Amino acid sequence: MGGPPVADAPRRVPRQLSNLEKAAVVVRLLLNAGAEIPLEELPEELQARLTKQMGQMGLVDRITLDAVAEEFAEALDGIGLSFPHGLAGALSAMDGKIAATTAARLRREAGVRQMGDPWQRLRALPPEELAEIAQAESTEVAAVLLSKLDTAKAAALLGQLPGPVARRITYAISQTGRVTPEAVDRIGWSLAAQLDARPILAFADRPEKRVGNILNQSAPATRDQMMSALDEEDATFASSVRKVLFTFTDIPARLSPRDVPAVVRVADQDQLILALAAATEGDEAAVAEFLLGNMSSRMADNLRDEIRDKGKVKRSEGEAAMTTVVGVIRSLEDEGALRLIDPEEDRDA
Repeated sequence: MGGPPVADAPRRVPRQLSNLEKAAVVVRLLLNAGAEIPLEELPEELQARLTKQMGQMGLVDRITLDAVAEEFAEALDGIGLSFPHGLAGALSAMDGKIAATTAARLRREAGVRQMGDPWQRLRALPPEELAEIAQAESTEVAAVLLSKLDTAKAAALLGQLPGPVARRITYAISQTGRVTPEAVDRIGWSLAAQLDARPILAFADRPEKRVGNILNQSAPATRDQMMSALDEEDATFASSVRKVLFTFTDIPARLSPRDVPAVVRVADQDQLILALAAATEGDEAAVAEFLLGNMSSRMADNLRDEIRDKGKVKRSEGEAAMTTVVGVIRSLEDEGALRLIDPEEDRDA
């Protein structure tokens, strides 16, 4: 009890770290917690500096770690609003919110390239556009492009290419074993730069698709008249439009029998019954038998009873209902729930 007083233990203080060292500590802490940090969006020089700094940190004591974490939390609490870095970041943030022509003009004026992963942009393109790019590039570049796509998109791309071109590109993949990541990155940015250099078009869809979609919704008599006129004016364009056309009478040739139940489930029952009740002659009657013959017998019997009860249907009402059924099939195709049979592929097979 009467011994000498015990001296207080010296108070430990956190280490003094630079801002880059603090950033390395925070990143390591977040990664340990399983956070997904989009570091790839940082400038490459900053990514390199941060990675080198993490390799030099060694051990950080608990007192210093707590101090850095507290400072980081206080800094976050003090942020009211965060804006993207530079014009490139601002354009990416405004993508889809401002006119495409305005965005393209700003990029050209400032010499700003699109941010992010160029391959992500390329993967989002439809197979038709990818096929155009592949045919315009060397076989080796096309092979890299094909290798960077997911399997389904790569297969769709090959299907858009002439046979000899597709074979050359497929074989060239065997020569890509020693391609470096840097080379793949350069190819990606080069292809993406071509996208940025394209003129901004007023219409997203090709002319034949726009005409075909209009005629798909037109009355049969109007559609036949327009196609006859197109045949006289430009037979090549008319042929392209016919590939887009998909009408009620095309259903047996373009819709797989296994997809009929899905169409029946989604379609408005009143409109389906009206369409089937109006389909009593020629090709339209064949469509009705095709649909009724590829669903469950119980469902088919119920629909036949409803059709009998409906009686004679006005032609205008029947045609409108047929257009509605076609619209349902088109919607399912757009959603990826079914794939219409390509008449050209069927002929080649």
